[in-house]
Amino acid sequence: MVNIPNLLTLLRILLVPVFVILLIQESFLKALLVFSLAGLTDALDGFIARVLRQKTVLGLYLDPLADKALIITSFVTLSVMGMIPPWLAVIVISRDFIILLGISVMSLMSIPYELKPTLISKITTALQLLTVFLVLLLTHVNGSDQAQRVMPLFWLTGTLTVASGFVYIRKGLKFVSEDTAEKEKK
Repeated sequence: MVNIPNLLTLLRILLVPVFVILLIQESFLKALLVFSLAGLTDALDGFIARVLRQKTVLGLYLDPLADKALIITSFVTLSVMGMIPPWLAVIVISRDFIILLGISVMSLMSIPYELKPTLISKITTALQLLTVFLVLLLTHVNGSDQAQRVMPLFWLTGTLTVASGFVYIRKGLKFVSEDTAEKEKK
């Protein structure tokens, strides 16, 4: 079903290549504005879906994919451009890959699971978005080579991303364990 929240999510997906093109062109202010608009669509789609009761199955899957597209693309591009450390991009991408791999394995094994973000994953996503925002803002205001100014934020983002990944791994193993125990009862 197409509704306002889903249209906002689709807009966020469409903004991702625009954002990358602006980064490649070193139009940091425009990239910052597009990134901020994408972040705003993320906040708005969830708010509107709750308030107007327009949650859909499509939105349930599309929203996290749009978030991942924006975050992964941001970290990869900024890393390639030397604006964030490559190790941080690897951590962010690895966590999401591991989560998607776990979901795929559980789906293939017909193991029931619930796709609910945890508090630490919400904080991690917010911190990842803040990291990108600050790098873009500092680069626009002060020029390139701003990594040292936000290095503590990079470490915090990396640490929480790893911790969040372990929380998801633990949840996944719990689903597998519960399913195995349930099947052994039969």
